[in-house]
Amino acid sequence: MRRKFVAGNWKMHGSLKSNAELLRDVRTGVAPLDIDIAVCAPYPYLAQVSELLQGSNVAWGAQDVSEHAQGAYTGEVSAAMLVDFGCKYVIVGHSERRSYYGESDAIVAAKTEAALKAGLIPIVCVGETLEERERNVTAEVVTRQLDAVIARCGVAALANAVVAYEPVWAIGTGHTATPAQAQEVHALIRSRVAREDAQVAAGLRILYGGSMKPANAQELMAQPDIDGGLIGGASLVAADFVAICAAAR
Repeated sequence: MRRKFVAGNWKMHGSLKSNAELLRDVRTGVAPLDIDIAVCAPYPYLAQVSELLQGSNVAWGAQDVSEHAQGAYTGEVSAAMLVDFGCKYVIVGHSERRSYYGESDAIVAAKTEAALKAGLIPIVCVGETLEERERNVTAEVVTRQLDAVIARCGVAALANAVVAYEPVWAIGTGHTATPAQAQEVHALIRSRVAREDAQVAAGLRILYGGSMKPANAQELMAQPDIDGGLIGGASLVAADFVAICAAAR
């Protein structure tokens, strides 16, 4: 059975004071839970997160990474730098990176490869917009995004990665895909990987990343192909994040 995984994405939130309070309560609240848990924080706070989570059952990671190993790329952060701060995970291809910063499928695939080469576990985000869902092209969009990663990195690389399905229309909008809608896309992702390698597909953890909250977490994660959540706003409230992690059991 695939182990459940809940990752918190802080986005551009936080301060040294609020981080300390949040991490203290999260660390205490999830201590008894036998699932994989991570928080993905903004770059400036990675040293603080590393210090406060050392020795706990909560891993940490970043929200983005450069596709370049090093060089004249002012403002970029390499995978090796993230490893220096003890990161285990990194989010790549989040819908906000794709839409606000023009990250193409090719760039997301390159970032995935850079993360893997450095020994990080990429959380590869895929998902459709509302307009794409209304045109009934969800399967084509998600498959195209996933295929770019498989073409560049090989399907075997997904054994060391996590995939997150985040319907763009359900992020920060208060709307959530129904369990059946989410399961349909998660099953699509697993079947696409299975066409290349059934063993990798069976072990692949696929997270749901569209407004998962304590009220809907258990029902979503009860679906056969939903292996956890990539949590946005709810990860900034310790009680909510702990409740979602508990629901993953």
